[in-house]
Amino acid sequence: MAAVLPVERRDELAELLTDQDVETLKHLVNQGMGDNTLRALTSDLAYLEAWGLAATGKSLPWPAPEALLLKFVAHHLWDPQRRESDPGHGMPADVDENLRSQCFLKSTGPHAPSTVRRRLANWSTLTKWRGLNGAFASPALKSAIRLAVRAVPRTRRRKSAKAVTGDVLAKLLATCSTDSLRDVRDRAILMVAFASGGRRRSEIAGLRREQLTVEPPIEVPDGPPLPSLAIHLGRTKTTTGEQDDVVYLTGRPVEALDAWLVAAKIDKGSVFRGIGRWGTVSKRALDPQSVNAILKHRAEMAGLDSGEFSAHGLRSGYLTEAANRGVSLPEAMEQSRHRSVQQASSYYNSAKRRSGWAARLL
Repeated sequence: MAAVLPVERRDELAELLTDQDVETLKHLVNQGMGDNTLRALTSDLAYLEAWGLAATGKSLPWPAPEALLLKFVAHHLWDPQRRESDPGHGMPADVDENLRSQCFLKSTGPHAPSTVRRRLANWSTLTKWRGLNGAFASPALKSAIRLAVRAVPRTRRRKSAKAVTGDVLAKLLATCSTDSLRDVRDRAILMVAFASGGRRRSEIAGLRREQLTVEPPIEVPDGPPLPSLAIHLGRTKTTTGEQDDVVYLTGRPVEALDAWLVAAKIDKGSVFRGIGRWGTVSKRALDPQSVNAILKHRAEMAGLDSGEFSAHGLRSGYLTEAANRGVSLPEAMEQSRHRSVQQASSYYNSAKRRSGWAARLL
């Protein structure tokens, strides 16, 4: 449960989560759900409990009645223009103030539709885990969400404002030019994360030596063979781990990874680890957030706006770079392991459309 209830918020969450809530979360832990999913469930449940108390003066009822679900939609998907002329539109001021005082609300304006849908989905999941049926599939609720989104259209923001394409990656790698442990480690993180198809930060942070398999070198004309390595992904965000998903590294990323493993003397366990003040390599794996912090730090060192980049930019950047270099979408998806063609093509097609002939008819 330590991964689900962060130490810095444990007391705060303990006041909101009932004993039954904790038992439900323990059950989910025992079912082997991923840490990121569990964190999202915990965060959303804490928010829902806080909202329920602020909006109704009572803890969430299980199962939640349809009227309460509709109230949740009305409080979170509203029209900012209508709010200017009607202060009672959307989330009531006292509910808003209550949630802000507890740091559950930070930004102004309505919630993103994706956030509302995710919280309702997690609410539904927790209801089912309690052996109950809710009204989450009711036509009224689906219609309310659909019409609310249509009434106030908003552009969905990317997880990383800018993609980490090849030219950006080169600038980041230029800041890792020394033989210091940090530079060697960060160079390996950036190259492996990008070249392996834009691996998620949780996959990079959780990578273990046992997942790496040395493959026969790749023969190339007029040059020495290129080192090759297979990464057995195991369980990821979109897979259960029952199938052996494999991605491959070739050439420079393999050399960068080998250099880190040798320098840090890692022959088993976590691949990417923290480095202490005096250059001591930790025995514990990096936290996924640390991967994000490393990328932002390197962006700042490179003279880039760190606020425009995140670890997810490596994922979108890989597909964008693949499109720019003429790699077919199916081949790029084999490496990125995207399950959704629609999601993968949203990055891939943007690059192709921007540079293609369709945009240059004049």
